[in-house]
Amino acid sequence: MTRAPLLYGIAGSVALTALASAPADSLSRPTAPETAGTAAAAARAAAAGIDFGDCPQAEELPPSVECGTVRVPLDYAKPDGRQIELTVSRGRATGDPSDRQGALVYNPGGPGGSGMYFPALADSPEWKRVAAAYDLVGYAPRGVGRSAPLSCQDPGEFAKAPTTAPTHPDKAYKQQRVARAKAYAQGCARNAGDALRHYTTLDNARDLDVLRAALGERRLTFMGASYGTYFGAVYATLFPDHVRRMVFDSAVDPDPQQVWYRNNLDQSVAFERRWADFRAWIARHHTTYALGRTPAQVQRSYDKARDELAREPAGGKVGPGELQAAFLRAGYYDDYWPGRANALAEYLRGRPQELVDIAARPEASAAADENSQAVYTAVECNDASWPTRFETWDRDSTLLSGIAPFATWDNAWMNLPCAFWPAPRQRPVDVRVPEGKLPPTLILSAERDAATPHRGAVELHRRLSGSTLVTERDAGTHGIAFGSNDCVNGHVEAYLLDGKLPGRSAECEAHEGPEPSPGGGSSTGPQEP
Repeated sequence: MTRAPLLYGIAGSVALTALASAPADSLSRPTAPETAGTAAAAARAAAAGIDFGDCPQAEELPPSVECGTVRVPLDYAKPDGRQIELTVSRGRATGDPSDRQGALVYNPGGPGGSGMYFPALADSPEWKRVAAAYDLVGYAPRGVGRSAPLSCQDPGEFAKAPTTAPTHPDKAYKQQRVARAKAYAQGCARNAGDALRHYTTLDNARDLDVLRAALGERRLTFMGASYGTYFGAVYATLFPDHVRRMVFDSAVDPDPQQVWYRNNLDQSVAFERRWADFRAWIARHHTTYALGRTPAQVQRSYDKARDELAREPAGGKVGPGELQAAFLRAGYYDDYWPGRANALAEYLRGRPQELVDIAARPEASAAADENSQAVYTAVECNDASWPTRFETWDRDSTLLSGIAPFATWDNAWMNLPCAFWPAPRQRPVDVRVPEGKLPPTLILSAERDAATPHRGAVELHRRLSGSTLVTERDAGTHGIAFGSNDCVNGHVEAYLLDGKLPGRSAECEAHEGPEPSPGGGSSTGPQEP
């Protein structure tokens, strides 16, 4: 679930130790042809550069942002073979030219997220000082948006609503989902053909090095969030000499034994904790929302809404599945809490429109949403081995749903196509950089993050020698750089602008949580990865 749907691991649940993990494999070693192919592609890109110009209207970017493309090999073992184009956006550094530090490349995660919007953040107060020193560069990774787009299913079918989301599915429902997962995997293979195997984290890391060269950067300054931290860490493993500075915001657990099956199991437990946090917050504000004075009472209010939506979907578009998805997103961002709580309260008072507004799937984004899901699936399925028998998924998810019912089965259904994946799977990269091989890097983590639980940041810190870990204590928002916490923002700014880090580790106290808003509050929240 590493998109906003996507990611992972929480510390030591006894129940999790009983779950079967993905089959163990030896670790991935890049082959000589792929290494040479990456060097050849990077050399070509350095010579060609990027011809930046006006952005296509479809990108909906301000005039200050310019766009271009960079060519990369589909298969790095055949660098002179089929080429694909990745779309790139850039906002030039706004400060004095003598203070310019180069390009800052950003990836928002996914897999399947596009960073094309990133340069448009230059005018926001949080980014202004960094935008003065750096060209802000975003891009759409392979398969995403206009970058050789991948599709696995008709967007209309993908966005069909309303849907169900049973917390404890019966045998018949499980059989339906298995059939759908098989059909989805087959659709990916049918649409992509032989190219399907080339949507991987390793290829994303190689593409990033070609982009670095095309931008004219000898060494890369990079910020990755969520899944962007994982392929950024793979990049650091493959190309440590090409790194200048790297920020890993909300880090994925890179342990090869975690990627990706166990990471998703652990993530479901972490979302249960965040759902408990959200219910406790609603209960504290009972006078505003009247959904219950205790978390258990709030759960009963939520369950009542699920049952009513199963009988009669709101607006004909919002059933239990859409309700679940809307409230799952609240696990990513505290800023969602007031709007979600108010929409639930309004629905139970007989006024469903606010719930429809936040939970109905927008038809206009169906194609983009399906594309994002297709890339997510292809990358995660290709990256590692997964259990190939549904009996394993069924056993693990049934056991896990006993302690973490909120997200477990949704997470399983999202990833189940990987059980039936037709392309060869890679073995996970052993993310690890020896002492002295990598410049100091900065890792950020919220202690109660559900999408990328804190344990993953600790593991990445252990594997990247010389890294610094900054922890936002008792906080759970996913993606904390240049958000609401001045302490976190100060560390990021000091690092990017001056290369300064607070030793091996530092802590920041949580920023204040959201205020209740009886008028609906933030119904959209921040941009999701």
